[in-house]
Amino acid sequence: MALSKEKTASVVSTYGANSKDTGNSKVQVALLTERIKQLTEHCKANKKDASAKRALTQLVGQRRNLLKYLQNKDLELYRSLIKELGLRK
Repeated sequence: MALSKEKTASVVSTYGANSKDTGNSKVQVALLTERIKQLTEHCKANKKDASAKRALTQLVGQRRNLLKYLQNKDLELYRSLIKELGLRK
């Protein structure tokens, strides 16, 4: 249930400096957010899928750690990314 190549490429091109800028923290947070949205919909439809719930919890934790890193490194970038992605914090 990974993101499709087209969806990944569109997210990278939107949030990255170029099409191969996948290591940027901003891009990683955006990719994790898309994956979390996808898994959330899956978990709503399949309530007993425990492995998907665990994966969702892990992804949320990864995103939280990356956002904490961004907040400490560049507060303005953090605030703009939160606003762009529609995350509340």
